[in-house]
Amino acid sequence: MAPRDPALPPGADMEAFVREQMDFVGFGEADAASVRLTAPLVLEHEPALTAALYDRFLDFPATAKFFLTEDGTPDRERLERRKHSLGRWLRETAEVAMSHGFVYYLLGVGISHSHREYGPGGRVPAEFMVGAMSLVQTGLARLFEEKLADPREAMRATVAWNKLLLVQLNALLLGYLLPPLPEPRKSE
Repeated sequence: MAPRDPALPPGADMEAFVREQMDFVGFGEADAASVRLTAPLVLEHEPALTAALYDRFLDFPATAKFFLTEDGTPDRERLERRKHSLGRWLRETAEVAMSHGFVYYLLGVGISHSHREYGPGGRVPAEFMVGAMSLVQTGLARLFEEKLADPREAMRATVAWNKLLLVQLNALLLGYLLPPLPEPRKSE
């Protein structure tokens, strides 16, 4: 495997960036096997995991604003779309498919969160991307502790998923390193 060219920004070769990050955190074949082994359990509980995350967003005023209508009530349609999107992300993550398309999908999500100047709430602060990943990790750790009979297997799964999710968080946060979009030109 060729190392990432340090002269290029990480987003220029996302596959190399993600491979480098996976190598750095020590995500190996045993971790990938643990993620795949526990994937059916995670996917079985995906609706509860996504609902818990979005419930927390609504409970916290600084994040609720991203999911409210103009009259201050939860935008149920938007919430359902976001839950569906999060479910897709979890399904692809469970496959450990760090393919060309998926790693650039992560970059696109990061850019859309970091550069969104429209819609409810506007730009998503980076600390809430980090916090959201922590909420997902916590939900998974609790799920493994509760549902896996062997505590060592639960720990292996928690560690493997944490490594993978933090590599993905690095990819998501790349959008926050990009310069802001230029102001639109005013028509004369």
